[in-house]
Amino acid sequence: MSLKLYFLRHGETTASQAGSFCGRLDLQLTPAGDEMAKDFALVYRDVPWTAIYSSPLKRTMATATPLSDLLGIPIHKREGLKEIAYGQWEGKTAAEVNREFHDDYVRWLADPGWNSPTGGEKGIDIARRSSEVLEEIDHNHDDGHILIVSHKATIRIMLCSLLGIDIGRYRDRIAMPVASVTIVELAEHGPLFQVMGDRSYLRNDLRSRAGT
Repeated sequence: MSLKLYFLRHGETTASQAGSFCGRLDLQLTPAGDEMAKDFALVYRDVPWTAIYSSPLKRTMATATPLSDLLGIPIHKREGLKEIAYGQWEGKTAAEVNREFHDDYVRWLADPGWNSPTGGEKGIDIARRSSEVLEEIDHNHDDGHILIVSHKATIRIMLCSLLGIDIGRYRDRIAMPVASVTIVELAEHGPLFQVMGDRSYLRNDLRSRAGT
């Protein structure tokens, strides 16, 4: 048997609506974001879940909670699944950051693996801490279905780590819209992508909502 990982990005927030850097800002989901979490729970309730792991931030916990409550499965909070710390860019749009921190922003765009937002984390920092969570999951579960609820950058970086993609290219190679599901099977010959950034489980009015 094999271990199947379901990476779920949290539902909509005001920051995802605005396209601003949210990072460690501990935002709640919007009402639409709450509905996205409920849709996930209803559609995926019949998966024989083994465990749920989540970032401890409010938006990820609110996304994981409907499934947890529905099935009575506890949520394992892990600091390593938190979003990238954007430092002084938190709450700002890309245009604002480009204007106020231009040189740092240009360096970060060129290689976010080895360059950090002003006062924030490098991509390799996120890769290091999130890989500890993946190693814990792999160690504790020989097979089964594991839900990992996290954030846009953090999920993309974990996927790069699993697939051998340069961490510095995580923003260029992998899209991760709000409430999307990506499924990776840890099979005999290594990680195998099965589903990427899927939002088809959402109701039409929720699926049509824009959000970064």
